[in-house]
Amino acid sequence: MTTDHRAQVDELLADYRRSRDQLASVQRDLAKVSGAVTSPDGSVTAVVDAQGTLTDLELADHAYRMRPAQLARLILRTAAEAAVKAAERTYQALSPVLPAGTDPEALVRGTADLRPEEIRPPEPARRPAVVDDEDFEQRDWLDVDAATPAAGGPRVAAPSATPRRTR
Repeated sequence: MTTDHRAQVDELLADYRRSRDQLASVQRDLAKVSGAVTSPDGSVTAVVDAQGTLTDLELADHAYRMRPAQLARLILRTAAEAAVKAAERTYQALSPVLPAGTDPEALVRGTADLRPEEIRPPEPARRPAVVDDEDFEQRDWLDVDAATPAAGGPRVAAPSATPRRTR
């Protein structure tokens, strides 16, 4: 009976090692993922990593003839296309190690087991309307300040109209 348990433990350890090796292989593959796209006119080439971070940008000499806003839009569009390409490669690298039926795109986005209503950002809280019913024009600020004690402080009498003499 002891040998039977030993064989089960050995089999579990072997499965664990295979899983770890496969995970390490996937991690190496993910580290190599990138997406590169060149704009249709050849003026911009963008390269992004697996997370979609721009890692390289090449501008051809004729790119500088564009207006700045036009060049900026072209760079953003080209980088976004490169990010899509890198994401597809990420999904391909993950697919072999995921359980059957698991959507790699949803897994990477963090939405694999969530319903659409759980993903939607919450509605911003509405503030209640502030009703200001106090008419500050009718207040006598000098009398209020002098007669009102400070919070937690001793009550101070308002100064009298007649000055005191000191010797």
